Amino acid sequence: MKIDQEKCIGCGQCLPFCPVRAISMDSDLAQIEFDECVECGSCLRMAQCPGDAIYQQEMEWPRIIRSILSNPLTVAAESGIPGRGTEEMKTNEVTGRFKPGQVGIAIEVGRPVTGARLYDVEKMARAVAALGVTFEKINPTTSLMSDPRTGKFKAEILNEKVLSAILEFSLKIEKLPEIFSVLEKAAGQIDCVFSLDLATRIRPDGSVPTAPYIEAAGLWIAPNGKTNVGLGRPLIKEE
Repeated sequence: MKIDQEKCIGCGQCLPFCPVRAISMDSDLAQIEFDECVECGSCLRMAQCPGDAIYQQEMEWPRIIRSILSNPLTVAAESGIPGRGTEEMKTNEVTGRFKPGQVGIAIEVGRPVTGARLYDVEKMARAVAALGVTFEKINPTTSLMSDPRTGKFKAEILNEKVLSAILEFSLKIEKLPEIFSVLEKAAGQIDCVFSLDLATRIRPDGSVPTAPYIEAAGLWIAPNGKTNVGLGRPLIKEE
């Protein structure tokens, strides 16, 4: 994203809309720090620039990756939907993607305000790949890897900055302690934040299969976890 200095009137109205604080005032005009911009499009869509000074420049590889992983309106070719992950992981109660005894894992590296460089995403990917996990093929982050078996990313994209990138895979629930241990070590090697999402089928008695593992690891559980109720779609039936 760029700002036409001839059109900018210096009102500063766009500053609050940048989630990574890449916009600042310089000589009474708004400036975008190009290397910090994640191409999320928030300033263009939301700031309602009175001078119509904000514009989207043409993006080529590898900068286009920033838009794919940051702009909620950009459709990823791999998943066919906007967003950084796969729809099926979020709607497991109607897709049955993860069977009883399995847990779907999403590691979201980076968040608004902090963002993430892809070299940090690669560090997390290589850490969990050492456990033999298989990354989700239709996830756009997986397509950025030169070797999904090791979690190695394409060299030319490592310095690209995005709002966040999601690593997705599934495994048997008994393997959770190993994942927790690996992620704890990897956390000290990155310069940003990450969140860990666990998707699993709730038992008939209402208990959560992953809860004992999370509690044993001393991890915090966010109170705003998602529960899919079908939203008018038929729930999956076990064979």
